[in-house]
Amino acid sequence: MKHDTLAAVDLGSNSFHLQIARVVDDQIYLSDSLREPVRLGAGLTRDKRLDHATQLRALQTLRRMGERLRGFPKGAVRAVGTNTLRVAKNAEPFLAEAEAVLGFPIEVVFGREEARLIYLGVAHSLPPAADRRLVVDIGGGSSEFVVGTGLEPELVESIPIGCVSYSLKFFPEGRLEKARFKKAHFAAASELERLVESYRQTGWTEAVGSSGTVKAVAAILAAEQWTEHGITAEGLERLRGAMVKCGDLGRLKLAGLREDRLPILAGGVAILEAVFSQLGIERMEVSEGALRHGVLYDLLGRTRHDDLREATVGHFQRRHHVDLAQSQRVWSLAETIGADLGLMAEADFQVLRWAAALHEIGISIAHAAYHKHSAYILSQADMPGFSQKDQRRLARIVLAHRGKLAKVELQDLPAQSPEWSLIIALRLAALFCRSRGHVPRPELRCRSTETGFELALPEAWLEGHPLTEAALEAEADEWGAVGLALEVLRLPDQQAGA
Repeated sequence: MKHDTLAAVDLGSNSFHLQIARVVDDQIYLSDSLREPVRLGAGLTRDKRLDHATQLRALQTLRRMGERLRGFPKGAVRAVGTNTLRVAKNAEPFLAEAEAVLGFPIEVVFGREEARLIYLGVAHSLPPAADRRLVVDIGGGSSEFVVGTGLEPELVESIPIGCVSYSLKFFPEGRLEKARFKKAHFAAASELERLVESYRQTGWTEAVGSSGTVKAVAAILAAEQWTEHGITAEGLERLRGAMVKCGDLGRLKLAGLREDRLPILAGGVAILEAVFSQLGIERMEVSEGALRHGVLYDLLGRTRHDDLREATVGHFQRRHHVDLAQSQRVWSLAETIGADLGLMAEADFQVLRWAAALHEIGISIAHAAYHKHSAYILSQADMPGFSQKDQRRLARIVLAHRGKLAKVELQDLPAQSPEWSLIIALRLAALFCRSRGHVPRPELRCRSTETGFELALPEAWLEGHPLTEAALEAEADEWGAVGLALEVLRLPDQQAGA
């Protein structure tokens, strides 16, 4: 469905951003924005849990953003969480409250997906160019690095180094000693080692930075007249020297420095210097594009039927040599069963279709227990366009499509969850398509009941397919093991035809 107005919410480790844009002729025009420095990353305790005060501050911010978004259709808003929500052990209960006050689902994206979205936002903010660009985003809890041409990323990485975490770790109480900068620099350089060789070999013509740290440093260098534009290695060195000379964050006075950036400046500067030295950067330009803009463009693609997730599913099918004819047979029957069960939401059918398309990718590893291999790939692989929640849901349905239903991964699934309908649709479709040939399928009917599910089949067909009949008896036992009934009805031929 097309929407004239779109909104993106970025739950970053430092700041939360709300960006609203109008859509005109498939182009995005920014119309309103809201930013609040929540400092989510600073609220992580030693055991990686979000403290209560930080959660309250975040929820208050999201409540205000939710008020601004009131009346927006569900498909016109996309909210994403980043590094802190990736690592926080109590992220799940917090996200349940956060979604309630915001009024929209929140997706926690993997690091490389975050990097892809950042690149998308930056690339759309820059003039078209035929040469490669390096895009660097120093966030609050992680930093993203992408080399790409035009709108297409080639190398995508996310490294767990951020201005909030590094400021807390290496510059406690605002002490700005030279030794502390040195420790922070070496720590960041060590994390960057894994990408240096491949990135330098690929090369780029222009380095571009985005988001808070880069913009803050560029503003200081310009205001202090330490560089003409952008960020230079020399300008960074002068900035660090001025900070060390001051010695204390509380006394630091720099032209162009916003007060809300002061507590996290030191960590950002140390990381940026390490990036410059490790990747051999002399000058970095600054882009207005960022994660929230990439989210808007990605959302625009979804609403205009150019969903990257579809391309990702196709790529995974090719990579893992999926039997496309079989996956189509399974999807065709699963779609019919899903419709019988009353699945109405387009998103549910979309997930079921992806599950049918990818349920056999694990065969590329081993045929034995292939559903487990499939689920592992779907839960752990980088899947552009998919959030962590998307991948976990997809992996769970694929894992449940065969074998025992009494699995640890399904224990927390409520009996009333609509996910059981997706699971039974895929299980039955895979069961009836087991021969992998173009065998006419029976006239079946499936419906939900108060205790589970009911499957009706022609009696004559069942008698002619004893192997499938035995498989359905075993299937009923599996559903009974999780407290749900699967009743198989045998219909006389005349009733089946009706």
